[in-house]
Amino acid sequence: MCNVSREHDIYLAGGCFWGVEKYFSCISGVRRTEVGYANGNGVDPTYEQVCEGTTNFVECVHIVYDPSIVSLNFLLNMFYEVVDPTSINKQGNDRGTQYRSGIYYTRKLDVLVIEESLKKLQEKYSEKLAIEVSPLKNFYLAEDYHQKYLDVNPNGYCHIPTTKFESAKSAKCCLQHDNEQRFQKRTDEELRHILTDEQYKVTQLSMTEHPFENDYWNEFQEGIYIDITTGEPLFVSSDKFDAGCGWPSFSKPIQRKAIKEKRDQSHGMERIEVRSSLGDAHLGHVFNDGPIEKGGLRYCINSASLTFIPKDKMKEYGYGDYLYLMDK
Repeated sequence: MCNVSREHDIYLAGGCFWGVEKYFSCISGVRRTEVGYANGNGVDPTYEQVCEGTTNFVECVHIVYDPSIVSLNFLLNMFYEVVDPTSINKQGNDRGTQYRSGIYYTRKLDVLVIEESLKKLQEKYSEKLAIEVSPLKNFYLAEDYHQKYLDVNPNGYCHIPTTKFESAKSAKCCLQHDNEQRFQKRTDEELRHILTDEQYKVTQLSMTEHPFENDYWNEFQEGIYIDITTGEPLFVSSDKFDAGCGWPSFSKPIQRKAIKEKRDQSHGMERIEVRSSLGDAHLGHVFNDGPIEKGGLRYCINSASLTFIPKDKMKEYGYGDYLYLMDK
């Protein structure tokens, strides 16, 4: 289930906004969509004024999404599926500057994701991409009759094939897909080479490090804790608390799907073991004696299973797209 409830947004333009809005509304993790006019000259333009081509406004879709369910990278890749990224001021049968393709952002952190995404897209084309990228300067809602147009008028004009809507509905949750591409499980030989003896024994042989004699039991800087075997983010500092046990303790993981739990009856005890889903590394155990106000759970994790990335180093180390977890 979702552990980070904050919503993010992105503004995408790709021809007539009726079809683009319908398409993105079908994707799991997209919370709201609305159509309007973006990055033009003037205030609160009408559809007729935009169609005249003198305002430089572009037909655009405002997409509000849950970043714990769907990533910006995935949304952008879905966007590329329904536009001709090399076409200038036209998509389908639509012509004019109001039908240019564009990505308009409100968060500076999104620039890194957008630039990397477009870099990979460009590799597929010999022609130069014609997708405009810019911070959002302004956005005005289109007239009411444009909102959810294809829901109200299912036979209305659309330059996007209806099969794309079905594809959008069945699209897999991208976070796991993205992470599987970005964070890889290593072979035993690789792990023996990159891990210390203690890290190997803890993550691969389910050993437990000594309490109060490990790296992160009393670490409370802002940042994220990643799986030492794959690099995948597992826990965030805002969910860490001092349990007095001598090991790092968290109230929850960043994403439930990033970890798996299994019954552990070793050493004559009845416990629930916690392992990373992607790397299958032993992390620790989860108990029901955590702070009630934080949900009542205590994820007791070995420092040897983790690497801590402080907030001011996250961008440098390639985790800039996770800085939203630091938002207050």
